[in-house]
Formats: sequence, structure tokens, C-alpha cells
Amino acid sequence: MTARQDRRGAEIDPERSWLVAYTISRREKDLARKLFTKQIPFYLPVVQQQFRSPSGRRQTAFLPLFPGYVFLRAGEGERTSILQTNCISQLLPVTMPDELEFDLRQVLQLTNSGAPLELEAKLEPGTPVRIISGAFQGFEGTVLKRQSGDRLLVSIRYVQQGISFSLEGCQVEPTN
Repeated sequence: MTARQDRRGAEIDPERSWLVAYTISRREKDLARKLFTKQIPFYLPVVQQQFRSPSGRRQTAFLPLFPGYVFLRAGEGERTSILQTNCISQLLPVTMPDELEFDLRQVLQLTNSGAPLELEAKLEPGTPVRIISGAFQGFEGTVLKRQSGDRLLVSIRYVQQGISFSLEGCQVEPTN
């Protein structure tokens, strides 16, 4: 049996389990820096946003895709160290780690694709689908109908939020 590896090829420690840190307002990046220093694996998906400063200059910021949440893998002995970062409001256990890992892998692929993404704060009911052609072939999600066209919602079920992208040029099939 081979050891499991993360996206960088590093071996995944079986003693560590998934946790979701619900952070104090606007402290996601601070927590990420502290976890990095403590060598605790984490995932903080960010998206690039451009805006104009009050003086009219164009600026770029990298903002958390899921405000208030940082996904991490920690052992039982690391929980106290994580809570002592003073960045966390609540540390949530993950009861279905395989489902969370699947969702986070899809988010990673989407953020790496460079496609424009939108945060979908409230999940709406819809038809579950799988993309069968196009750049995102194999992705699964829920179709959202918007006035501007169809979008595919890829959700992180655990935090009841998701991201969406345009389905233009993609073919989908129901997964039921």
C-alpha cells in the first residue's frame, strides 16, 4: 500500500484529520501565516480582485474565497496550538473528510484555472450535474439559473457555500 500524498507530493500524515477553522472577522490570512510557521497543513483558497483606490489607482487584492473559513489538517496535540493563534472563533470537526477533500480538490482546480469565479453565499436547490465536455470535464455541481445564463455551482457542503462559473461552451448530464 502506498502512502497518500498532498498536491505538492508530500506525504499526508494519517495522524492528522481535517478541521475547519471558523475565524474571527478578517483574520484568515493571519491564521494561514501562523499555521505555516507551525508547519500545520492548511488550505485557504483565494481569488484575485481588482478595485480602484480613492485616488483612482487600480489595485489588486487576493481575498479569501470563503470568508471566515480556513481548512486544515491537524493532530490531536496541535489543537491547543491552533486555538492559541487568537484568530479562531470556532474549530469545527469534519465528519465526512473524503467528501470535504473531494470538494476542496475541485475548488483548487477551479482557482488554478484562472476562470472568473463568484462566491455563492447561499446554496440554492437545483439539479446535480456532471460536465461531460469542455475545460471542466468531470466536474460535478449544481446548475443555477441566472438572468445572465446558466452557471455551475461547485459547493463546499460542509460550510454551505460555493463558487460558480459560467457553463457557456460546456455540456452537462444529470448525475441522478
